[in-house]
Amino acid sequence: MFPTRRLIKDGSQYFGPYASVSMMHSVLDLIRSLYKIRTCNLNLSPDNINAGKFKVCLEYHIHNCKGPCVAKETEEEYNDTIAQVREIIKGNISSVTRRLSDQMIEHAANLEFEQAQQLKVKLEQLERFKIKSTVVSQLINDVEVYTIETDDNHGFVNFMKVVNGSVIQGHTFEMKKGMEETPKELLELGIAEIKNLFNTKSKEILVPFEVDLEIEGSEFIIPQRGDKKKLMELSLRNVQAYIKDRNKQLELVDPDRHTKRILETMKKDLRLSEVPVHIECFDNSNIQGAFPVAAMTVFKNAKPSKKDYRHFNIKTVEGPNDFASMEEIIYRRYKRVLDEGLDMPQLIVIDGGKGQLSSALTSLELLGLRGKVGIIGIAKKLEEIYFPGDPYPMYIDKRSESLRIIQQIRDEAHRFGITHHRKKRSKETITTELLNIPGIGDKIANDLLNKFKSVKRIKETPLAEIEKEIGPAKAKLIFDYFEKQKGV
Repeated sequence: MFPTRRLIKDGSQYFGPYASVSMMHSVLDLIRSLYKIRTCNLNLSPDNINAGKFKVCLEYHIHNCKGPCVAKETEEEYNDTIAQVREIIKGNISSVTRRLSDQMIEHAANLEFEQAQQLKVKLEQLERFKIKSTVVSQLINDVEVYTIETDDNHGFVNFMKVVNGSVIQGHTFEMKKGMEETPKELLELGIAEIKNLFNTKSKEILVPFEVDLEIEGSEFIIPQRGDKKKLMELSLRNVQAYIKDRNKQLELVDPDRHTKRILETMKKDLRLSEVPVHIECFDNSNIQGAFPVAAMTVFKNAKPSKKDYRHFNIKTVEGPNDFASMEEIIYRRYKRVLDEGLDMPQLIVIDGGKGQLSSALTSLELLGLRGKVGIIGIAKKLEEIYFPGDPYPMYIDKRSESLRIIQQIRDEAHRFGITHHRKKRSKETITTELLNIPGIGDKIANDLLNKFKSVKRIKETPLAEIEKEIGPAKAKLIFDYFEKQKGV
């Protein structure tokens, strides 16, 4: 009986090994190019074939099938093809190349040179793929690799089996994490489960740290350098990619659960007493002290809440003093929060290092809020995180979701503040030019700008149109002023 294409999938557990999706697709492409496997599900029993119940289809005519349905390929030949495919999927390419080499020599001895040439082409393709799929030295043979990553609720153990320098098996095992379970305990559990699942019996087992396991015929090794260390790094990248893909899927399927996980991680990373559902971030903007402004951006449930963004014009500080400006806006913001009974954030982010953070703390202390709300500073250069009373910064993993949220709200505050600063600087610059005209005050200048939008348009507007807006006397002052400028 000819097996159907579904039976080829018996080896699907081995696809992970070719350690990435792209490699898996390369294996499938190789198989398609080398072997003609039927895509139909016909019952190709000897009786049906001999009775002539079938006719060849398009797949036969375009050379994707050898026509076993009409006895153009024997059952023995077809089963030999399936056996070779399974060996390739398992990563045992060497056994396939030996078999094909023997067949090629046999055809050549029988003067069947066309068949021998076809086998030679297959051998060359397999050798090229073997070189491409080799990730370390071919001297590394029959080795198992295990690495682990954990989060608050789960442990993820990645397994790879390496034969002749190629990864031929791979799997990431996910398990629930107990309250007191350590990565060491989770790794030991993962190794036991995976060895039971795949029935592996390698002589060398590579692990990231010492484990309390004894397996007959196997030795545990913690690699420090060389190709075996590279295998550990590859396995770690695999488990990290698995976690990343898993989290993306969770975000699509259950966004609330994804958000809750991020916020719980932030609480842990930033040593907060509460989950930071509501975050407020502050940034100063000025150019050499001119037109000082500040911005506050707000994130709720790890997403921007733009309706809550606020601008601040600095009122009590003269000159470029970021520390005093930060002290002013923090005091004004949270004095208002207290007076109006508004919601207090669980986390305040200050764009700056120890100096800006210290200024913000001064204001919180005046308001009686110090120690009652989480607050951190983030310095731009190396993305250091500063905590109250701690002279040394903390460095969060650059790939951390906590740092990504902090950077995002900080960048939003910077963008929002710069936009407001530019508008104010532009308006102040334009208004100042109109106010240079004797007899023109703030009201007239603002009325003209609201109508004509810019000083340039005012200059180009006929006197009669300006008169309609502000009267003939004031219009003539402006018209004469700009005419005089043209003659200079």
